[in-house]
Order: sequence, then C-alpha cells, then structure tokens
Amino acid sequence: MKEKLEELLQEKKYVSAGNILKDMEPADIAILLEECSKEEVLLLYRILPKELAAEVFVEMDGDTQEELIRAFSDKELKEVLDELYMDDTVDIIEEMPANVVKRILKHSDPDSRKAINELLKYPRDSAGSIMTIEYVSLRKTMTVEDAFARIRATGVDKETIYTCYVTETNRTLVGIVSVKTLLLSDKQSLIGDIMDTSFISIETLDDQEDVAKKFDKYGFLAIPVVDKENRLVGIVTFDDAMDVIHEETQEDFEIMAAMTPSEDSYFKTSVWEHAKNRIFWLLFLMLSSTITGSILTTYEAAFASIPLLVSFIPMVMGTGGNCGSQSSTMIIRGLATDEIQMKDFLRAVFKELRIALLVGTCLAVVNGIRVYVFYHSWEIALVLGLTLIVTTALAKSMGCMLPMLAKRLKLDPAIMAAPLISTIVDSCSVFIYFNIAMQILPI
Repeated sequence: MKEKLEELLQEKKYVSAGNILKDMEPADIAILLEECSKEEVLLLYRILPKELAAEVFVEMDGDTQEELIRAFSDKELKEVLDELYMDDTVDIIEEMPANVVKRILKHSDPDSRKAINELLKYPRDSAGSIMTIEYVSLRKTMTVEDAFARIRATGVDKETIYTCYVTETNRTLVGIVSVKTLLLSDKQSLIGDIMDTSFISIETLDDQEDVAKKFDKYGFLAIPVVDKENRLVGIVTFDDAMDVIHEETQEDFEIMAAMTPSEDSYFKTSVWEHAKNRIFWLLFLMLSSTITGSILTTYEAAFASIPLLVSFIPMVMGTGGNCGSQSSTMIIRGLATDEIQMKDFLRAVFKELRIALLVGTCLAVVNGIRVYVFYHSWEIALVLGLTLIVTTALAKSMGCMLPMLAKRLKLDPAIMAAPLISTIVDSCSVFIYFNIAMQILPI
C-alpha cells in the first residue's frame, strides 16, 4: 500500500491517492503515514477529507502530530482544531512542548480555550482529565419529538449521541435516556416519564483506573461525570476507557519487571532514560541477594562435610522463585480485575497453601526418585523432598500475601511481582534447605 501511494504521489495523481485513503480506517491511515517521509505525510494528510483528517490526527503518535502542527498554516491548524473533540485536543496538548501548546491555544476560539484550561486543571490520573464536555443534554419537560430536534441540531458536534443526559436548569443530573428508548417511545411522550433515574455516575476526582473498571463491569458506552453537587460536567466514553486500560496494563508490566514506568514507547525513550528506569530496582535486588550469600557462608561446614549439597542449591532456589512468581502473578491479576478483594485474604492464602501441598509433594516425589537413582542416598532425597515441600508452601503463601499487603498499604500490587518475590524466596529457601539437612544428615 505504501509503495502504491508513493507511486501515485510521484505521478501527482492526488485524487487517486485520496480515494485509496478514504476507504481505509483512520487508525490504519495513521500507521501508514508514520512510515512515510515528512514531505509525504504532509502531502497525504492534506488530501484527506476534513473529518477523516481529524480522526487520523487523533490516532497519530505525538511526534507525527507535532511535525504536522509545525508544518500547518494558521488556517489548517484552526480547521483541524475545529474538527477535534475537546478531550482529544486536551490529550494532544498534554503531549506537546510549550511553544506548540501556545500555538494551539492561540488558534482555539475563546470558548474552547476556556474549556481546555478547565480540563487541564484536573489531576492527570483522574476522571476529569479524560472526560469530554461534548454530550447531549435534555430536559424532563421535553417531548421525544423535541429531543430528536435537539439531537439533530447539536449531535454533529457531540462525541456520542447514543446516550442522552437529562439535567435540571442548574445542570444537576436527574436521569439518562438512550436513543433506543426515544425511538421506541411515542413522539409526544415526556422525557421525564421515560428516562432512567437509576444510573451510575462518577466524580471528577475518581481514579481513571477505577473508571475503566466500571466500563468492564457494566459494559457502558459512556459514563456521566458529576461534581460534588451532582452537577453534570462531562462524560467518559468507551474509547477513552480503553486508552486507560492500555496505559495501566503497560505500567503494571513494567513494574512487574522491576522497572520504573515510562510514559514514552520503547524506541522513543532514550538509552539513558531506560537505564535510569531500571537501575534502582536492579541495585536493590542485587544488594538484597547478598543476604543469600551471607546465609550460605554460615553453612560452610555443611559444604565441607557433604559437597554434594551445593549442587542442589540452584534447583531449590529456582523452584521457590518459580512457585512464588506463579502465585503473585495470579493474585495481582485477581486484584486488578477485582475478583480478589482484601476480605478474601485468608481464603486466598488457604487456597495457595493447598495448591502448594499438592505441587510440593509432586515435586518432592519426582526429585526424590531422581536423587536416589543417581546418588543412592535416601537421606539426601528426603532432605530435598522436605525442602521442596516447605519452600513451595512458603513461596506460594508469600506470593499471595505480599501483593495483598501492598494493596492494603495503598501501593501498586505489581511491585510485589516475580523479581522481588524471587529474591526473598531465594534467601528463605537456602535457610530452610540447610536447616533440614543439618537435622537429617550427619553433619
């Protein structure tokens, strides 16, 4: 596709190129333009229809958006801003450098500028920061016919018209009504008689991750946002919730990998920034591992007496770390989806202990047979078997408890993921291993 468009541009067949782009989805066009040169991007963007161009602009990454804004004439920039929804404009402004922001605000009309400044005041991770103020509002005294007239008159500039919001004169939210309900109702029916008053709303300062969870739980297309006095100030739409879920998932993955989260993508983050995001946790985990070394030095007599014991240390440590990682991953996922609550603490721990008993016994039996066959020592087989059972129980209980403890302390449970759990379990497993060995073997 890219080669075809480049060929059409070289032959100056702009209409043909435009016809190809018009049949594509905005997200696909954005990806295609990001692979083109700066000159080709500007040329292809300018041959797009106005509405499609605005949709494509929203889908582009920040760098491409910035390049286009710098290349736009004042008239082109105003046309793009006029076509964008308010929440998309705010998202773009948050990613741009100060000089570009000034130019965007300069070419926004006074009402839009005021609305942008209001939205920018909300905390970055709040519902207010991701909401849009472009929604359809109705009155209880309107008829269905009046409502449709209102939707036809204002709906073209609204982000969604599938759900309409019924407010009082002071913007107090009193109900919602769907377009489906309007279509199936008599034209003279009053909105107050057909609206749904048992609606779910969120407040401007609610955490955006909690908002996204409501979309997942209830299957909404949009959720109204109200202030402390229940006045409607905006709505959060499904596409914004999806963006939040994507951001939070990426952040959790980075935390679980023992890295400080980065707002930029992998290739846009500098080498220095990547190193800075990783070094703290690597230093912490490295220094924590010295505890394991200290424990090992206290059992030098055991090494000298039975050198074979040393060869099983990696297996014991690795098994413990793997078991802890499995449990922590499942618990973190359960906490993220709200399947597991703090009230389930004892229930979850008890379940992990039962799993550990089954898993640990299986590992102990298989490893015991292997050790006896190769080394003909039932004592060492017994030591390793008991160590694996105890270590597995400890690792799985810690993998369960630590993420829930983090949640209780208002921390991200993802902190207690594989790297940290493995480091803690390594030290504990070595301690357990040699203490059991000293009780059974003639050391």
